[in-house]
Amino acid sequence: MKFLAWIGAILAVVVATLYIAAFSKMGNGFVKPFIEAKIKEQTKLESKLNEFRLDISDFEIVLEVNRGNIIRAKGEYSLFAKSFDISYDVELKDLSSLKPLTKTELRGAFATDGRVYGDMAFMKIDGKSSVAKSDTAYHIELHELNPTSIIANIKGAELASLLYMSAQNPCATAGIDMDLNFRDITPNKMDGEVVLKSRDGKIDPKYMLSDFNVTIPKTSFSMDLNAKLKGDEIEYSSSLLSNLFNINSYGTIVPEPLKTDLKYSLNIEDLEVLKPITKADIRGSLKLSGSAKGGRERLSVAGISDIASSESVFEAILKDFAPASIKAKIVDLDIAKLLYMAKQPHYTDGVLSMNVDISDARADSLSGKVDTIVTKGVLDSKYLSKTYEFASTMPKTLFSLKAETLLEGDIADTKAKLSSNIAGLEMKSAKFNMKDGSLKSDYKLSVPDLNALFFVTKRHIRGSLAAYGDISKSKDLDLTFNSNIAKGKVAAKLHNDEFHADVSSVSANAVLHMFFYPEIADAWLNAKVDYNLAQSRGSMKAQVSDAVFVKNQTFDLIKQYTKVDMYREHFNGDMDAKVDKDSVLASIDLRSKEASIKTAATKLNTKTNMIDTDITLRAKKNEISGRLVGDIDSPKIVIDLEKFMKSEAGKKVEEKVNKVIEKEINKFFKKLF
Repeated sequence: MKFLAWIGAILAVVVATLYIAAFSKMGNGFVKPFIEAKIKEQTKLESKLNEFRLDISDFEIVLEVNRGNIIRAKGEYSLFAKSFDISYDVELKDLSSLKPLTKTELRGAFATDGRVYGDMAFMKIDGKSSVAKSDTAYHIELHELNPTSIIANIKGAELASLLYMSAQNPCATAGIDMDLNFRDITPNKMDGEVVLKSRDGKIDPKYMLSDFNVTIPKTSFSMDLNAKLKGDEIEYSSSLLSNLFNINSYGTIVPEPLKTDLKYSLNIEDLEVLKPITKADIRGSLKLSGSAKGGRERLSVAGISDIASSESVFEAILKDFAPASIKAKIVDLDIAKLLYMAKQPHYTDGVLSMNVDISDARADSLSGKVDTIVTKGVLDSKYLSKTYEFASTMPKTLFSLKAETLLEGDIADTKAKLSSNIAGLEMKSAKFNMKDGSLKSDYKLSVPDLNALFFVTKRHIRGSLAAYGDISKSKDLDLTFNSNIAKGKVAAKLHNDEFHADVSSVSANAVLHMFFYPEIADAWLNAKVDYNLAQSRGSMKAQVSDAVFVKNQTFDLIKQYTKVDMYREHFNGDMDAKVDKDSVLASIDLRSKEASIKTAATKLNTKTNMIDTDITLRAKKNEISGRLVGDIDSPKIVIDLEKFMKSEAGKKVEEKVNKVIEKEINKFFKKLF
């Protein structure tokens, strides 16, 4: 009995101590600093318990979360029954100051008050609020702290206030009413309805322009949503209507595990208004309708569209919401309208059709085929000429394209043929690496009339061109060029801006003819050309063989007075040239058995077609020196007569002139006497 008395006394002391520590005024004062410190630690705010009273059956707390934000709670409870009846009043006058707690940007104020009652096994919450200037009442039931029933009635909520509260500009205004009646939200036992309506909706063009860089006319809208929860299904219908777009959808959804069976339709007058949602900077109209059926493991999304005036159909299979396969057919898409939608300049008109069959759309194992056809293509010559500052207006250019692309992993391998009235381009295998952006391709180029490229080359050129080679672009650009031209061959390489060409057995006469220069001689040329495209500078070293000159007055005089037939001479030698943009500085040194031709510091301006050079012709011991100045088609020729007259040919000319003078003088004296 004495032992039991001691045990009883100890228990009494413990109970008394706990009561004093927890429920007495002295105990409250002792515990309050610890609770206050814990709240500060959790909220990251200078929180303060302005009122803390905890009794054995009731309590009252006034927590100042920070300045202007206060939470009040008081009520009764039973420790043994674990029941309670608590009233609360939340008054948050400055939501922006709660960012350390909310981790998000908020503005404005929020207030709610109500009652929490029941026990830990089953409790109810009844409250009201004026959130977003609404008249809101709500009832929530919780079993084991898990929500099982939610009923809410929201009347007159203002969309602009909600946007302001979430730290966004009021780009739209509307009144919102919502009835939420979830009698049971227990998984697989759902029972309830949701009815949401908006009225007098308007989109503010001013904020759409300042916040999203989107220009729209005045826009009004309304929204309706009706949903019924039955067991594990949600049956719904929704519509968003405005003077710019209509979006409708209806069907059933099973949230867990996800299953959908729905229809949708979009009729959008201006896609630009959806930029805040889609983040896509596009414009223009779009009609789209289709269906979505399946779940997370396999979801089929199908649709038909009139994008860019086309007839387009597609079906995408998604697995875990990632594309698994895609099939699409686009017929007669208007390229000009597509460029407009993408806010691109009007480069071209044309009609595009595509067949897309991607059996595996996963990024790491892409596999499929894309066939592309472009017909009725017409380049916008006026726009391209102005934009790229061509030397002259680009001629009207018609084109068509046919391409077949095979997708395998990161590689898109394209076989393409581009045909136009200016040039044709064919590629048997253009491999584009989508991962690193590199390209490797062969090509075959044909130009039926080089003179049609004057707007690019800035030179009139006769004839046609056929060339082939390879192109590679990764960090560096490398291109090879091979062509049979001017009765010879050209093999060239381009590495970034550095161009090198080997010219073999090219006919000089053919080259002069191509570039509209006087065809003064026929010869065979072998040359090496180096040129920097960025600097427009380069050089050429050429060897001339078997050069034969055409009929000219200079060679006629040489033949007459030296008996040397320059036309029968075959010249061999060197030609060197340095190019600096439009200026060419060249030299020529040609020799034959009986003669030679030399020039030094020949200046040629390819833009003005002007030439300035000293030239020396030697036939046996006779030498003629002169200077060519002016337009290369008809230069002015100045002969050094003093030097010429000292030669054997010059003496013969002088002797002949003297005889003519003597004869004419004799005639004069005979007539005189």
